[in-house]
Amino acid sequence: MRFRRPLAVLLAAVTAGAALVGCSSGTDESRCANDGGIVHCAPDQRSAAPTIAGDLLTGGRYDTTQARGQVVVLNFWGSWCAPCRAEADDLEATYQATKGSGVTFLGINVQDSRDKAVAFEEGRVTYPSLFDPASRLALALDIPPNTIPATVVLDRQGRIATVIRAAVTTDGLRPIVERIAAEEPASTGSR
Repeated sequence: MRFRRPLAVLLAAVTAGAALVGCSSGTDESRCANDGGIVHCAPDQRSAAPTIAGDLLTGGRYDTTQARGQVVVLNFWGSWCAPCRAEADDLEATYQATKGSGVTFLGINVQDSRDKAVAFEEGRVTYPSLFDPASRLALALDIPPNTIPATVVLDRQGRIATVIRAAVTTDGLRPIVERIAAEEPASTGSR
């Protein structure tokens, strides 16, 4: 019985298909640049992110629409994930270096217990995290739980600009975030 939920999540991930919802849908995916597993979408190729909202690990609720006008860096992680531990310092360093430029970070904890997730975050990062034990938010962004860590960067209009399906480093992530933060806001809404 206890294996049904993880199995259902895995089956949902497999049946979600190979389309990268992050930058586009269906056949538009090929328009985005794939640079060694990092998918970058030009502003005219970006699609709106699905609703990213939920309960924070520390209590309360959060919705990324609260951050509209800011670049939002979403990082999917789990306390059981060794690469997630390895990238935590780099994420925090990038957050500290870019938050003055209208950038906010949001962790999204998947497939964890709340106690383990809270303990993992203590002393590692200062930005908030959503608690998503069923991985619904990850699956909404086509991030199968078995592919974390993963990082998704939303532009100031809430569109998906970059998807990174691997652990990040400050040297790799910071230039991406700074480039997206330096973009001019779109004058005609998002698609």
